[in-house]
Amino acid sequence: MPTPDFDLYLVTDRSLTQGRDLLWVLQQALDGGVKAIQLREKDLGGRELFFIAEAARKLTQRYHARLLINDRIDLALAVDADGVHLSTASIPIESARALLGRQRLLGASTHSLEEAAEAERNGADFVVFGPVYFTPSKAPYGAPQGLAAIKKVVEKISLPIYAIGGIKPENIADTCRTGVRGVALISAVMSAVDPENATKKILKLFNR
Repeated sequence: MPTPDFDLYLVTDRSLTQGRDLLWVLQQALDGGVKAIQLREKDLGGRELFFIAEAARKLTQRYHARLLINDRIDLALAVDADGVHLSTASIPIESARALLGRQRLLGASTHSLEEAAEAERNGADFVVFGPVYFTPSKAPYGAPQGLAAIKKVVEKISLPIYAIGGIKPENIADTCRTGVRGVALISAVMSAVDPENATKKILKLFNR
């Protein structure tokens, strides 16, 4: 079974690229050293998403990076992605695992210790927990959880934990002190004037 071997988990949102092509931003981030991307373009239909996923897969393979597809197991299998990322509204983790097999990564978004524990029991490979800090994209999922909440999840859950929600270069060091495996973020790279340089600066904050 694969294990998450990345510090930065880049989540896509083409509405935050300042009008630039999503694949261009992804290549910039890959040039900057990102090793895991979650393709999360929920508003796209299957056909359009397939072509973006296919192009993103070719890019990530060239850079020896992982590509996970949000929610769409069919597309993940169709483009031979490295795995899928599920939310609490997705199909059950155990059903996804049956379709994916054991060789692909399965990530799960969670918003409470109980949800994280359930994801662990049901066979997720890693958990994304948040929102840790305030961010408009995660506001529908509730108030910021804060560092104390994610520290408790890290202490209780044996899976690798990634923090999400308002993650910026200036709070990554504090976030990492909770014991998380890494961070997941969107705008700090997607909206950056120079996505390559932004990615490099973020990765330098991990003392590994």
